[in-house]
Amino acid sequence: MSLPTPATTPPSATPAHRHTPPVVDNAPPTCSKVTGGLAALACAACCAIPLLITAGVLTGAGAALLEQTLLAVAAGLAVAALGMWWLHRRRSAHRAAASGGSTSGCGGGTCGC
Repeated sequence: MSLPTPATTPPSATPAHRHTPPVVDNAPPTCSKVTGGLAALACAACCAIPLLITAGVLTGAGAALLEQTLLAVAAGLAVAALGMWWLHRRRSAHRAAASGGSTSGCGGGTCGC
């Protein structure tokens, strides 16, 4: 009579299905990182305006116009970066829920939204 070896387990002891939770990507995408970097660059350029006035590169009127433009551009880029990150997280969570294979929620087609 032969005994089972410790390396093998009987088929009834192994689980038939292992459920792994879906992974949601929370990291910001590359386009959001680039847009955020450009917003920071516009903000840094806005902070450099007094140095440009002192150096004689800009006049008072030019500096006022440049300051307002750079502030608007920096704010717009920051909002765009945050919007892209939010959209990336939303799509990633939706993909993870759809691939989860559960019978409830959006993945199983029984979404109550």
